[in-house]
Amino acid sequence: MYDIGMALILLRRVRITPTPFLGLQHCQRCFSARLSENVSNDQSTEQSNPATNNTERLIKVAIIGLPNAGKSTLINRLIDHRVCPVSAKVHTTRKASKAIHSKSNSQAILFDTPGLVGNREIKKHQLDSQFVSACRHAIQHSSMIGVVHDVSNSWTRHALNPVLLRVLEEYSHIPSFLILNKIDTLKSKRILLDIVRNLTCNQLENIRNYGPLVRRRKNKGSSQEKPSNADIDSKEATISAPPLPVEGWPNFTEIFMVSAMTGDGLREVMSFIHANSKQQPWEHLPDEHTDLTPEQLIVQSVRARLLDFMPQEIPYLLQTELEYYEVVGGKILTSAIVTCPNDRVARLVCGESNGKLRQINEQVTSDLIETFGMPVLLTITTRVRSKEPKS
Repeated sequence: MYDIGMALILLRRVRITPTPFLGLQHCQRCFSARLSENVSNDQSTEQSNPATNNTERLIKVAIIGLPNAGKSTLINRLIDHRVCPVSAKVHTTRKASKAIHSKSNSQAILFDTPGLVGNREIKKHQLDSQFVSACRHAIQHSSMIGVVHDVSNSWTRHALNPVLLRVLEEYSHIPSFLILNKIDTLKSKRILLDIVRNLTCNQLENIRNYGPLVRRRKNKGSSQEKPSNADIDSKEATISAPPLPVEGWPNFTEIFMVSAMTGDGLREVMSFIHANSKQQPWEHLPDEHTDLTPEQLIVQSVRARLLDFMPQEIPYLLQTELEYYEVVGGKILTSAIVTCPNDRVARLVCGESNGKLRQINEQVTSDLIETFGMPVLLTITTRVRSKEPKS
């Protein structure tokens, strides 16, 4: 009993006696030591297990279509950055370029390609061989093909161009999907179903999003005994209209109806692209959005606005080159020279009292600020071939 009592007294003393405080610095040293030990252990486990480094996913998509189908505008809206030149005239994009979108562990590289043209357009606009081969070169380096089709053109929206069909047949082993662009220009969306039927050779049942729609419309038509006035009007319109050419591609895996101007349907397109990415190391950093240099982006922006402001074929006769580029104090200082074939064209570019040139300069500056996200001081000068530049 005496031994047990002494043991209880010693235990109470041990519990009651306060332990000395070692201080905050000692706690910090212990925490840092444990943290460094954990980091070293994590690094050693990652090095010992190389599979953990292969979680990155990558996909490359060639965006193709006819000139002025809205490919560049679509890509800019898809990646939410202005990296592709945009104008209202055809052949704004002369070379294929990359637009990069990184999301979580997936990276999508979209190839912005020149519009597909035939031999007649090549001779008319004097396009070089690099312009023609850029589209095929992009497809050869891609794992998917995105076909952009303009539904605002009533003459061409019901059929795919023969040049485009030849490209799809040549690369039929690569999966392709269809993007119907500019749906905001249609007054009635009912025509979209007819367009889709023609462009897919009436293979809607093979596409997940549109099989139920066809069956639902068939059931609706069979359940109604008397057609509505709208159905009668549509039937009369189809009878009076000339027969539409049925030229399409039956192997599209998916169809999207979007508007690059309003942004409708774009989120579904990017989700579909990233969902098809495969386990592969990234080719670009997460903050990179294009493979073009700042100098190339400036030249393309100037050329795109010249296409918008100058009439008819005049902008295709101009040559744009960069004269100066430097980043000073968080600002971009740059100047570009526009070479004109003669004095008459130079006067048209400058306008009365250089008014048009100032408008072009202001618009390009606004585009570059959106592209680079920093202030831009731009100067555009004109010169006639074999003559000194002038403001």
